Amino acid sequence: MRRRKTIKKIIPKMPSRYQKKKGKAPGTITYMGRRENLESVVNVLEYNEDEFNLHAPANIDEIVAHKAPPLVSWIDIVGLSDEVFIEKVGNRFGLNSLVMEDIVNTHQRPKIDEYEPHIFGVFKMLYINESGELIGEHVALVLLENAVLVFQELEDDVFKGVRDRVRRKVGRIRSRGSDYLFFALLDAIVDNYFAVLEYLNDKIEVLEESVYADPSPDVAQKIQELKKEVLRVRRWIYPVKELVSRLIDTDHPLIAKQTKIFLRDVLDHAVEVNESLQIYREMSMSLMEMYMSNMSNKMNEVMKVLTIMASIFIPLTFIAGIYGMNFDHMPELHWEYGYYVVWGVMLLLFVGMLVYFKRKGWI
Repeated sequence: MRRRKTIKKIIPKMPSRYQKKKGKAPGTITYMGRRENLESVVNVLEYNEDEFNLHAPANIDEIVAHKAPPLVSWIDIVGLSDEVFIEKVGNRFGLNSLVMEDIVNTHQRPKIDEYEPHIFGVFKMLYINESGELIGEHVALVLLENAVLVFQELEDDVFKGVRDRVRRKVGRIRSRGSDYLFFALLDAIVDNYFAVLEYLNDKIEVLEESVYADPSPDVAQKIQELKKEVLRVRRWIYPVKELVSRLIDTDHPLIAKQTKIFLRDVLDHAVEVNESLQIYREMSMSLMEMYMSNMSNKMNEVMKVLTIMASIFIPLTFIAGIYGMNFDHMPELHWEYGYYVVWGVMLLLFVGMLVYFKRKGWI
C-alpha cells in the first residue's frame, strides 16, 4: 500500500508589528509604527483674540492645565512610540481606551468617532519631503471643549500655515473656539492633498513621455510602482469625504453651527480630490495598456522589416537554389554569359521589389 504524501499548508509569517497586537484585548495601547524609541515632545500653543502664548510643558500636570478656559489650546504631541506616556495623557484628558488604541495604531484607516466629552478623528497627513518623496504620516485629532489634541509621529507636518495665522492674528481663527481650530487643522490636511495630486500628475506625465519615447522594461516597473502608489494614496484619502460630511451633519455640541459652514468648504475640496484621484487611478492603469500597445507596435515594426527582407530574398534564394543544383544537362550551365545574366536578373528583382514596397508605403 502506497503511503500518501502529506501536503503542508504554508502560512505566511505575520509581520512583527501585527504580532505585537495579536491576542491583546480591545483598547490595549500598542504602537504599530516603525519609529520606535522616540521620546514624545509636547508643545502647547494657546490663544484668544487678545493673547498668544507658546509653551513646552515639563510634565503631564502642566499639559492638562492648558485645557481650561479662557484660552484655546492647541496641544501638539510629537512621537507615538512611548505607550506609557500616551496612556497617561489619554487618562488625564478622559479619552476612551479605544481612542488611545487608535492614536498609536498607525495603520488605522481614516475615521471619526463621537463621544460625549470629545470628538476623535484619525487622518493621513500627506506631503512631499525635501527629497521629493511622498510621505504618509498618521495623525490623530481630538476635539475637546476648549482644546485640540494633535498626536503625530514626526515633527514635520502641514500645519505651518495654521501656526502662522494664529501667531500673526490673521483671519478669524483667534476669535473662534476650539472647533474652528479643529476645522483649520483638518482643512490644512485636505488642502495639502492637492500638492500630492500635483506630484502624482507630474509622475504620470513623465511616464507617458517615457512610454511613447522608450517603452523599456524599466518603464513598466515604474508604471507598476505608480499604480500601487495611487491606490495607496486613494485608500488614505477616499474616506475623508464621508468623514467631513458626518461632521457637518452631526448634532454634537462641540461643533458650532458657524463652523459647519467652513466644513462645507473642506467637503468641496475632499470631493474634488477624490474625483482627481479617480482620474489618476484610471490614467495609471491605462499607462500599462499604452505600454503594451507601444511594445506591440514596436514588435510589429521589427516583424515588418524582417518580413520585407524575407520577401526580397525569397525569389533570390529560389534562383540561387535552382542554379546551385548539380545536373550536367542544365541548358544554361555551360553558357558563357549565364553567370552574369543570373546576377542581372537577381539585381533587377531586388531593385524592383524595393521600388514596389516603397510605392506601397511599406518602407
